[in-house]
Amino acid sequence: MKRLLFPLFIILLLPITTVAQSVQPFTGMDVFELQWVEDPQVSPDGEHIVYSRGQMDKMKDKRISRLWIMDADGSNHRKLTTRDVNESSPRWSPDGSRIAFTSSTKEVGAEIYVYWIESGALSRITQLEKSPSGLSWSPDGEYLAFNMKVKESNPKLADSKQPPEGAEWADNPRVTTRLNYQSDGSGYIDPGFTHIFTVPAEGGAPRQITKGDYHHSGDPVWSSDGERLYFSANLNEGWEHERRESELYAVDVENGNIEQLTDRDGPDYSPKVSHDGERIAYLGYDDKVQTYQLTELYVMDADGGEKRKINLGLDRSISSIQWDKDGQGLYFMYDDEGNTKIGYTTLDGKTSVVAKDVGGTTVARPYGGGSYSVANDGRIAYNETTPYYPAELATTSRNQDGRAKITGLNKALLDYRDLGQVEEIWYTSSVDGRKIQGWIVKPPNFDPDKKYPLVVENHGGPISNYGDRFSPEIQLFASAGYVVFYPNPRGSTGFGEEFGNLLYHDYPGNDYHDVMDGVDAVIENGYIDEDNLFVTGGSAGGTMTSWIVGKTDRFKAAAVIKPVMNWISKTLTADNYYGYAHYRYPGQPWENFEAYWEHSPVSLVGNIETPTMVMVGTDDLRTPPSEAKQLYSALQIREIETAYVEIPGASHFISDRPSQLIDKVDNIIAWFERYRTDE
Repeated sequence: MKRLLFPLFIILLLPITTVAQSVQPFTGMDVFELQWVEDPQVSPDGEHIVYSRGQMDKMKDKRISRLWIMDADGSNHRKLTTRDVNESSPRWSPDGSRIAFTSSTKEVGAEIYVYWIESGALSRITQLEKSPSGLSWSPDGEYLAFNMKVKESNPKLADSKQPPEGAEWADNPRVTTRLNYQSDGSGYIDPGFTHIFTVPAEGGAPRQITKGDYHHSGDPVWSSDGERLYFSANLNEGWEHERRESELYAVDVENGNIEQLTDRDGPDYSPKVSHDGERIAYLGYDDKVQTYQLTELYVMDADGGEKRKINLGLDRSISSIQWDKDGQGLYFMYDDEGNTKIGYTTLDGKTSVVAKDVGGTTVARPYGGGSYSVANDGRIAYNETTPYYPAELATTSRNQDGRAKITGLNKALLDYRDLGQVEEIWYTSSVDGRKIQGWIVKPPNFDPDKKYPLVVENHGGPISNYGDRFSPEIQLFASAGYVVFYPNPRGSTGFGEEFGNLLYHDYPGNDYHDVMDGVDAVIENGYIDEDNLFVTGGSAGGTMTSWIVGKTDRFKAAAVIKPVMNWISKTLTADNYYGYAHYRYPGQPWENFEAYWEHSPVSLVGNIETPTMVMVGTDDLRTPPSEAKQLYSALQIREIETAYVEIPGASHFISDRPSQLIDKVDNIIAWFERYRTDE
């Protein structure tokens, strides 16, 4: 008997020891195991929810999506179809009997499919020349409306050359005469215009509803009688030069006649028709020509009359509006101090918070986002995130106290990972005494009596925000033993129009001091090694990082990711040419060279002594590689320690493919480790 006791004792301990040892820090390869909820759509009766389940394909190194469905109480969770291809944009028919969605095919692009709930039957109902978007059911369920690009031919300046038979000559020149001819992530934009189409929901020939040399954009929305479709567009002759201008229109489905419903200097978009068809809610603002402007809520009669703004009293931009069933109010989304929320307002502007912690679908850095839908009974389905998991599916209602999280897509992974703890911090700006928000992430097994190196992570935009959202990139920095600080300096969204507009004619500017004041505030906590400070950031965060090392030598090393170094060259070469002149800097670059140069980090390269790595995607059209090369070349000429890292095939979303995300973080950490001197 005594011989049996010892082995039995060991066996009993094994499960406890195994569980304890299985909890480990988050690693780069864990990125491939992450899953997240996108575009949750609750059925009209509130009984079922279909959503797009995002995840990483380890073998093909890309993000994929499949549609899943479940009962609203979290039961009966299953894949919608048996197809193993990308599926997205699910939309319930008005009676809840069918789901329309788009999905990739073996041919070029995506097509529209319809799934019958009762029978499980599935049918592809289109044969389209281009991929559709913006699916919308007609009120009677007979038709689907959608957007699709109608391609045109490239212009020619000279007749095409005629090579001899069998000769291998170079391709003919590609000529463009458009201002907007490229787009980050997709490259060269084929000539053509986006138009509205309809197709019978049981299949048949698609019919083009709008025509002309204009983009008819935004999801088309049916009138309650199914006779008209509402949409937003810029139908002005000079539309290509008016990127912040759009109006609302109604098009007659039968004859294509278009009626303009709004008319002002500024954008009007995202029309939503009340359930009784009497009113249209929409978003927009009067363009004051400034860096940041609040997007506000408006309501008008269905014929365009009696327009009025709903004064929400929030001082926040809103998005994603939806009517309630009785037409007495609307739901909306907004960012508030680093947290994305769903709100509700009555038509007299009485607002309330319905849900918070919305988002978690970027699966890179801790940006906002997310989506929701509302059933006829008021049940709301939305994606929820915290710093400790990507978007999961949650439900609530306006009259419900709290929410129910009904998926746990990442439990099998994250329950066994020791994630860095995230804390909110507020501090005072030395510039003007404003309160500035930031976030601190501590390494796993944090010891407050130890000294840790600090990584400052600057967000992009700069008209954007970081928040208490899951970020694999931030967690990987923490797992490497760094305390991470990510601030929301002036210009960040979610803090009001005046705060966001402080970058008007001053970017980069005093936001630099907001970041550095945050570094001092974190150091005051007593656990930061002041001899091991590091700084990084991407896009506008890369711009700020290069600006920082041009202003101070406090940091041991810097990693500048996809920066703007020269606002003149950036404005004239990038795909978003329209965002800077007048709105951020006075005049065009050739009209006000001094202002553009004054705020260009390249003007400070003569001051930089910090070892600086520069990284960019080779296919980045938003902050082209030529911007990053300006910094790298200048530092090489000055014999400052530097490295230039290219991510092959990456666009501005440099972490789009999971391996790219891992490469990005690994190279940043490796660069910092070269200069880290902690004992």
